[in-house]
Amino acid sequence: MTVPVALEVRRLTVSYNARPVLWDVDAAFPAAALSAIVGPNGAGKSTLLRAALGLVASDSGQALIQGRPVRSALGRVAYVPQRDAVDWDFPITVREVVEMGRYRQTGWVRRVARSDRMLVEDCLERVGMRPYATRQIGALSGGQRQRVFLARALCQQAPVLVMDEPFAGVDARTEASLLGLLSELRDTEGRSVIVVHHDLATARSAFDWALVLNVRAVACGPVSEALTAATLRRAYGAVTTDAPGEQEDLWTT
Repeated sequence: MTVPVALEVRRLTVSYNARPVLWDVDAAFPAAALSAIVGPNGAGKSTLLRAALGLVASDSGQALIQGRPVRSALGRVAYVPQRDAVDWDFPITVREVVEMGRYRQTGWVRRVARSDRMLVEDCLERVGMRPYATRQIGALSGGQRQRVFLARALCQQAPVLVMDEPFAGVDARTEASLLGLLSELRDTEGRSVIVVHHDLATARSAFDWALVLNVRAVACGPVSEALTAATLRRAYGAVTTDAPGEQEDLWTT
């Protein structure tokens, strides 16, 4: 039985100033699963997502969303960028950011319909940001900002959700809450979630599938098969952490 695929890249190569950032990467992320993309700094994790979605040019290869070329399937995917890719001084409120998730359906110049406004309020409620709806986005904490952009993605009602470092700079409680919501989206709505992530322990405990990347694809599969001692050593070399004993645990197969 063939497992449905949410996002697939085939022989994807990307270079900046003639320097390869991704090289001949093949990877597939299953539908209705939580998938993590892990690897060392400079491995090309964010570039892979951006190239797959057509946000940066690729030298070769292709990407498919639910089996369709990206250009014809952008309505099937919602993208949450890194926090540093957002202008937090822009004069826009939390609610207005989330409303942007409906623009593909409503257009940029039409007023948001009542049904869309109700959906916006529901998405704000789901991420715990409804009390902050009128606040300017720059006045939010790091974790609150991540929640707002997750709400915007939810508002798109896309079956595939792609997130670039959504847990960077948030506290453990916020990370746990967001992971719980992502798991709920998978379990109750069958959504596919693909996350660039940096914490190997969380990737093992909270995700179903992983791509280990370091310019090339080192391993891709269920976390129990992809996040092994051998593949992690190939991708990272030696891993150092602040927690005594944690490195040994990460290498345990």
